[in-house]
Formats: sequence, C-alpha cells, structure tokens
Amino acid sequence: MPLPFHPADGDPVPAALRGFARAHADLVELHEKPAHLVARHRDPGRRVGLVSGGGSGHEPLHAGFLGRGMLDAVAPGKVFASPHNKQVLEASRQAAGPGGVIHVVKNYTGDRINFGIAAERLRLEGIEVRRVLVDDDLATESDETATGRRGTGATVVVEKLLGAAADTGLGIDELADLGARFAAASRSLAVASCAQTSMHTGLPSFQLEADELEYGVGIHGERAQKTIPRPSTEDLIDRMLDEIVAGLPAGPDEVVAVVNGMGGTTPLELYGLHDLVLDGLARRGLAVSGTLVGTLVPALDMAGFSLTLTRMQQSWQEWWAAPAITPAFPRTAKETAR
Repeated sequence: MPLPFHPADGDPVPAALRGFARAHADLVELHEKPAHLVARHRDPGRRVGLVSGGGSGHEPLHAGFLGRGMLDAVAPGKVFASPHNKQVLEASRQAAGPGGVIHVVKNYTGDRINFGIAAERLRLEGIEVRRVLVDDDLATESDETATGRRGTGATVVVEKLLGAAADTGLGIDELADLGARFAAASRSLAVASCAQTSMHTGLPSFQLEADELEYGVGIHGERAQKTIPRPSTEDLIDRMLDEIVAGLPAGPDEVVAVVNGMGGTTPLELYGLHDLVLDGLARRGLAVSGTLVGTLVPALDMAGFSLTLTRMQQSWQEWWAAPAITPAFPRTAKETAR
C-alpha cells in the first residue's frame, strides 16, 4: 500500500498536526483541544483576522498557508471531514483583530454549517464576522447540484490575495467584498487517472482502466460525473482550458494560473503541464500575470491534477506579488519572520 500509515493505526491527523507544528515551530503554534493552528506572526497593519479550515488530506491546504501575508489561524478536520464548530470558534478567537475576523470557507455543506455555528457564537461575544465562500469547481456547476459549485484550488488564490489586502489595514466589509470578487473571478477543473488510497481500507477508492480518465473529480477524491477515454495530454489541457476560460466572468485578459497536483503527480509532470497551459493561454489571447505550480490542494495520493484560472484586475496585482511568510506558499519571502 502506498501510504505509510496503516488503517490499523487509527486517526493519522493528530500526529500529522504535531509533526507539522514541530517542523514549522518558528511560524505556527498548535493548540490540541480543540485542534487548531495559529500563525505566530502577523503584519502590524492587519485589523481583521483571516481564518480558514477544512478536512485533512489536502495538505498543505490550509495550515501550510499560515503566516504573515496569508492566514492567521486554521481549523483542521479529520480526513475529508469538516472541522467541528468548536475548532473554528477557538481558531477565530485567536485570530480576530480589532476589526473582527473573516472566514474563508469552501462550498461544502459541513464546512458551511460548522463555520456558520462558530460565527453565530462569535457575534454573541461581540466579534464581527464575515464569510468569503469559495465556489470555483466547474464540474459541479449544474442545476442538479443542490449546493452549487464546490470550493477547490482557487482557495489558495483567495487566501493569498485576501491576506495581502488585509495587511493594508482594510476593514471587514471591504475585505469581505474583495474576497467575494476574488472567488467569483476563479474557476477550476480536476482530472485523475488513479484513485486515492482509502485511509480505512488501504485500497484504491475506485478502479479505472489504463485508458480511462475521470474528468471532473472532487477535492475529496470523489468520482467525476463522467469517465472519458484518456486523450493525449495536449488535447486534455486544451479541453480543460476551453471549459475554464468559457466559465470565467468577463474582465481583463489577464489571469493567474494554478497547476495543482492531486497528490500522486510528480513535479516533472506538473511542470510539463504548466508549459502546455501557458502555451494554451497564449493561443487564447490571455496574458499570465502569475502562476503557481505544485501540490497545493491534493486528495491524499490521487494521481491527477487540477487547473485554476483567476481573472485578475489590475488593482489586485500588488496583492498577488506581496511576500508571504508561510510554511508552504511557493512565493514565501526569504527574509526571516518578525
């Protein structure tokens, strides 16, 4: 079995959180009851705290993006499960600034419910709260999907832009409006050639033939609505870009592009995909103002990748370029955190 943890070991999350906190002790602090992580450093100009969270198994999302320029606290759930509202509540208490706290929430029922309960309790304590909902997944943009588009790879882009904007001292309503605009400007699609390994059985969660591809898999490794014959990689990128570009709202012909590994895809493959994506965007008349390439939002060890495009406004460029001092953001500043 490819995973080092045996199903008989039980819940791998507590040990992983301790190991993560020990590896990045200069940047993050772990609180275990209830489990949440807090950034040790934040820009002194930040008035509004930023909190996110969700199921484990997607690392480095979200804890890897804790630190100056990005998130102030995160609430990690069990594998592929929402954090408990008590976790969100404590993380938010730790992160809240004089202007309140913003929750960055992926569009899943459990996350929405638990962040919502925590928000109600925070308001009773006199803490201002706003929600930024990320819903970028085109595979679930259907009238048959009751909850609408899921939140996937664009979460990293939203957290980066919103974190940099928060460091300028903006208030909670301005930041909530910006966060909604960042999310609305983003669309994603994910594909997979091999399922993730189940943490319960140690076996692949589903089976595919060698010449098949799941087109439109979910962030938790959910099977797509359709299995397609596996095309050439160049044809696959063209098909995905056609759908993502068509799904973007109108705006400037400039984008941030994210090539994200789903856990079992090598850097060699991801950089090759990145090359094809940049060529494809150029053919479509889109300029690329920023890119991310790497395993950022995986589904355990799934063999696959996702593409995310965010249509960028000129005024957002400085926030994208601002340094981030976190464990995992690929543009992490080299200077020492203060």
